[in-house]
Amino acid sequence: MNKYLKSMKKNYVYGIIILLIIISLILGYFLYKKDREYKTVINNKYNLALYELIDYVQDVENYLAKAAITSTPEHGAETLSKVWREANLAQVSLSQLPVSSTELADTAKFLNQVSEYSYSLARKNIYDEPLSQEDLDNIKKLHDYSKELKNTLDQLSVDMSEGRISWDELTKDTEIAFSKQVNNLSQATFKNLDENFGEYAGLIYDGAFSEHMESQEKKGLVGEEIDEQKARQIARDFIGDNRIEELKYNGLVENGDIKVFDFSAILKNGENNNPLTISIAKKGGHIVNMNYNRQIGEERISYEDANKIGKKFLKSRGIENMKETYYLKEQGILTVNYAFEQDQITVYPDLIKVKIALDNGEILGMETSGYLNNHEVRKLPEVKISKEEAKKSLNKHLDLTSEGLAIIPTEWKSEILCYEFKGKIDDTDFLVYVNSENGREENVLIIIDTPNGTLTQ
Repeated sequence: MNKYLKSMKKNYVYGIIILLIIISLILGYFLYKKDREYKTVINNKYNLALYELIDYVQDVENYLAKAAITSTPEHGAETLSKVWREANLAQVSLSQLPVSSTELADTAKFLNQVSEYSYSLARKNIYDEPLSQEDLDNIKKLHDYSKELKNTLDQLSVDMSEGRISWDELTKDTEIAFSKQVNNLSQATFKNLDENFGEYAGLIYDGAFSEHMESQEKKGLVGEEIDEQKARQIARDFIGDNRIEELKYNGLVENGDIKVFDFSAILKNGENNNPLTISIAKKGGHIVNMNYNRQIGEERISYEDANKIGKKFLKSRGIENMKETYYLKEQGILTVNYAFEQDQITVYPDLIKVKIALDNGEILGMETSGYLNNHEVRKLPEVKISKEEAKKSLNKHLDLTSEGLAIIPTEWKSEILCYEFKGKIDDTDFLVYVNSENGREENVLIIIDTPNGTLTQ
C-alpha cells in the first residue's frame, strides 16, 4: 500500500511538472507570437516612414529642378513654396526612423536648410523680385544634393527589402549596429553622406540659413574660462558678501545653452526656505541668471522709479546703453525688459530682464542669456530707403504715435534693420516693422496694455 501511495505521489509530481512544461511552452509560444506581431507592426511603421521619406525627397528634387528653370516670380513662388512644404514633411518622416547617427543628423540639417532657403526665395518672388544668378546656382547645387540623397535612400530601401540591413539590428544599438551595417552597404548608401554633406555645409554662405547662424557664437560671452573658486567669489561680490549667511555650490551645469557654475545662497535676515540662486558663466564669469523669491510688502515704488533703479543697477555692473522696452508687474514685482541701444537704434536681440521689488526697490532677479548670446557693437547696415518711403507700406488708417529704427531678430536667428512704427487703429495699438533696405513689411505686433504691464503678440 505504501509503495502504491509513493508511486501515485511520484506520478502526481511528474504530472504537475509535465503540465507546467506544457503551460510554459504554450505561454512562451504566445509571447513569441505577440513579440513577432509587435515587431511586424513596428517594422511596418518604419518601412512606411522610409517610403514616405523617399517620396518627399523625390518631390523636393523635382520641385528644385523646376525652380531652377522657372522664369516668372509667380510660378517661382509657387514652386519654391512646394519645396518648403515637401522638405518639412520629409523631416517629419525622417524623425520617425529609429536611427540617430551623424549621417541622419546631417540629412535632417540638409532638409531643414533646404526648407528655410526655399521659403526665403519664395518670399523674394512674392515681392516680385527675380532670383539672382547666385540664387539659381544655389538651387542647382541643392538639387544635385537632393538627387544624391534620393539615390542613397533608394539603395537603403533595396538593402532593407533584400535583408542586408534590418530595423531590428538598428534599434538594438544605434551607434554600433548602424556603423557596422553602414560599412556593409554599397557605394551609394549612407557611408557617402558625410562626404556629400561636408561639401554642402558651405553652400549657403550668408543669410538666415548659414552655418555660423546655426552654431551661433556667444558674442557677448567674452573673457577667459574661470574655475569654481573664481565663480564663487564673483557670486559673493554680486550678491554682497555682507548679505550672505551661507553659499552652497550646486555643481557645473553643462547641458544648457551656456555652461554655468550654479550656487544657492541663504541670506542673513532672509527667508531660509527661499534661497537666492545664481548662475555664473564658465567663460568670462558673467552673471547668466539670478533669482530670489520673498514675500513682497506694500508697494511704494512707481514704475518710473523702478525703471531708474533697474538702469542704475545694470550700469553698476558695467552694462550700459540699455533701453527699457516692455514690462510686466506681478505680485508686487516689476520685470523690465532692457534692450541694447546703439546710435539711437534699439537692438532687440541684446535683451536683459531685471526683476525689481516694488516695496523697497531691491533687485530680485536678472536674466542675461539673450544679451550674452548676441551682444556686440554692430556694424550697422546702410539704410537704403527713407522713413517717408517706408511709411508708404503702412496701412493708411494707422495713426502713428512713434517711429524710429530697430534691429529685430528673425525666426532663422538672423537680424534685420527696420523702421519701427508704433500706431493705433481704432482702440488697438500696433508695432509695424518695415525693412530699411527694401521697404518690405517684416512683422506686425499687437501691443496689449494691461494693468500689469505692456505685452506684445
